[in-house]
Amino acid sequence: MHGIDTRRRTTNALINEKSPYLLQHAYNPVNWYPWREEAFRRAKEEDKPIFLSIGYSTCHWCHVMARESFENEQTAEILNANFVCIKVDREERPDLDAIYMKAVQMMASTGGWPLSVFLTPDLKPFYGGTYFPPEPRHGLPAFNDLLHTIVNFWRDKREQIEQNSEQITQLVRNSYLHKPQAEAEKISVDLLDNAYEQLVLQFDSSYGGFGADLAAWSVKNPKFPLPSYLSFLLRYYHRTQEEFALKMVTKTLYAMAEGGIFDQLGGGFHRYSTDKHWLVPHFEKMLYDNALLARVYLEAYQVTGEPFFAQTATETLDWVLREMTDSKGGFYSAVDADSGGVEGAFYVWSPTEIKSVLGEEQGEVLCRYYGVTPQGNFEEKKSVLHVANPTEGLNKDTAGILNQSKQKLLEVRNRRIRPATDDKIITGWNSLMISAFALGYQVVRDRRFLKAATSATQFILNNLRKDGQLLRRYRDREASILGTLEDYASLIAALLDVYEASFDSKWLREAFQLNDSMMKLFWDKANGGFFFNRYGEPELPASIKEAYDGPIPSGNSIAAQNLLRLVALTGDEELRIRAKDLFLTFGEQLEQNPVEHTQMLCALDFYLSSPMQVVIASQKREEAQACAVEISRHFLPNKVIVFTRSGDGELSSLIPLIKDKVPIQGNPTVYICEHYMCKTPITNMEDFRRILKTFKKSFIKNALRRI
Repeated sequence: MHGIDTRRRTTNALINEKSPYLLQHAYNPVNWYPWREEAFRRAKEEDKPIFLSIGYSTCHWCHVMARESFENEQTAEILNANFVCIKVDREERPDLDAIYMKAVQMMASTGGWPLSVFLTPDLKPFYGGTYFPPEPRHGLPAFNDLLHTIVNFWRDKREQIEQNSEQITQLVRNSYLHKPQAEAEKISVDLLDNAYEQLVLQFDSSYGGFGADLAAWSVKNPKFPLPSYLSFLLRYYHRTQEEFALKMVTKTLYAMAEGGIFDQLGGGFHRYSTDKHWLVPHFEKMLYDNALLARVYLEAYQVTGEPFFAQTATETLDWVLREMTDSKGGFYSAVDADSGGVEGAFYVWSPTEIKSVLGEEQGEVLCRYYGVTPQGNFEEKKSVLHVANPTEGLNKDTAGILNQSKQKLLEVRNRRIRPATDDKIITGWNSLMISAFALGYQVVRDRRFLKAATSATQFILNNLRKDGQLLRRYRDREASILGTLEDYASLIAALLDVYEASFDSKWLREAFQLNDSMMKLFWDKANGGFFFNRYGEPELPASIKEAYDGPIPSGNSIAAQNLLRLVALTGDEELRIRAKDLFLTFGEQLEQNPVEHTQMLCALDFYLSSPMQVVIASQKREEAQACAVEISRHFLPNKVIVFTRSGDGELSSLIPLIKDKVPIQGNPTVYICEHYMCKTPITNMEDFRRILKTFKKSFIKNALRRI
């Protein structure tokens, strides 16, 4: 495992943890504690400040700071004598990461990982930053010098520290105090239009993607994939037929899939690009990025019919099946950027290396296609593979050579020192990938994808649910840490998606039950919206409630869409009111910063539409699946599908929509409904295909404009 120096026989309190990140630091000379009461009690008893370090196992700069400081005996001596030191895996505890990241952003106007925060014994932050070097560098103080300064302040200026910590903590708390402030008439399609206009301004028309300062782009301004932006734009195109919305999506998707940010040999996307060309990535791979990007590529295929998008999604999902799937069905969290201590070493090539595997002629073809040159585009004259000459792949003579060559190179690459895999299984991230596999099955009809989705779903329900409540993390036969809103909302969405892919009603029942639990555990009865963590957990200095859609969509955004899907199935007006309350609670944020809430705007688009309600009545599930194939050919984001057969009384009590819907003359019958008013039943497949092609226009025409 990356970063563990087992030459030291002495271990600290992290040795009994399950997190790969925490275990990386179990042999540090620093006397680390995990986040728990024992550490808090010691800080109070010894009257010492807490040094809190938050990171994750595949974080490059976390590795750097560990080598430079946490494995340094002198630094450890200072820390152990003057602080109680706590390590947190941000992926296990996103609530702690959110609170203290916000505090550091307020104090230092910066953020990132490793996150380094100094706390009072009652867990209130008074100073912080990110990476600190061992000697002064780039305007940053040497870490040891900083520690001595903190010690002196703690001794000589305690009252000032305590006042500052109280002020910062109150600011953090206030930042999460979202109350319904928006006027209902402002929650309209104007919010969608405003978001679209801002995305147009941020769009990089030359290379795809988005950025606030395109002219000044440099290695200091990485370019992220931002799948929530693309998902919103596809829905905006669906609603308005605005061609430029679709152009922004397709331009970006082509550029990313042909760039170095996509693993051209093994599939899957790296974390981000260090340049505006999508050429040189930061090489770590995250499960959630690939889940969200696979979905966007599949949706783009539904919109455009472009096979390249389906191929990219398939290669991404194939990578997950091959390298990120546990034998019991769950999905691993991430793959490190470093290999043998060197970032990117696993992925880059020289012409000599390629030709030694493929021979001179085939090697030359591949080097031309993927832009591998003697000069290189990365360190030590190595090259990140990217599609430099796309027309090369269109040549019938070279297409076959490229496919064979890729497989040979992949086999050789797999014999290199592999980057470490963080094999913990996180409920929320697994749920995002389950949804991707479910849609993958619906769109490309690969049964491996349905099997992966159902296996992972069953794994979570069997291993990460205790006494009716979800847990967040599973590793090494242990499930632990209470599930957050993100875990609940994402799993509910996954259950609904797996139901629509499989038509197995057990997933639908689980979704309803889990949604009831989420409402009870997280809903803010006083002000509306869902808390991220359960309200009133005593160890947390603030309760989080937000709708910011970052690399992972917010739990509130996913929950909003879940509620609306359940409303479309059940007609439950109470759930619709809850969804409306969400939009009102975060309405001010939607108005002021729409591009930071694009997943919430996807839910708003659903709310402001007339959802397409589809009932497929058939005695055989296989016949219903044939109808579902036709539906999945089209991008119909604001729809629900339910399958029923005669005698399904229990399901009809849950979903009144299916009552009296039966196969006509024994044939599979499709009922398309709006507001529970259904059109003439369809039994002829050709009629069904024709109706689907024209269906979108009529539903968009009837879309609501205001809340």
